[in-house]
Amino acid sequence: MLRVRVQPRASREALGGEREGALVVRLTAPPVEGAANKALARLLGRVLGVPPSSVRIVSGAGGRQKRITVSGIDVATARERLGARMGG
Repeated sequence: MLRVRVQPRASREALGGEREGALVVRLTAPPVEGAANKALARLLGRVLGVPPSSVRIVSGAGGRQKRITVSGIDVATARERLGARMGG
């Protein structure tokens, strides 16, 4: 389970570190008609090396705070890949 805080309509897509225990994800997509959720799945899939369909929003689909599960990758590998992309 991964806690994510989404910032839609950002100037570029990127991981923005951590805030209050949640991964900050900046997305260029607007928060309408699921566009930001689809962009989130694409970005996390790309970063983690899994297909976007492996990224599932468990809760918070309509808000900025989300809980995500990712299949096809173990926790240690996910942390390593996320840390590398955030410079940590």
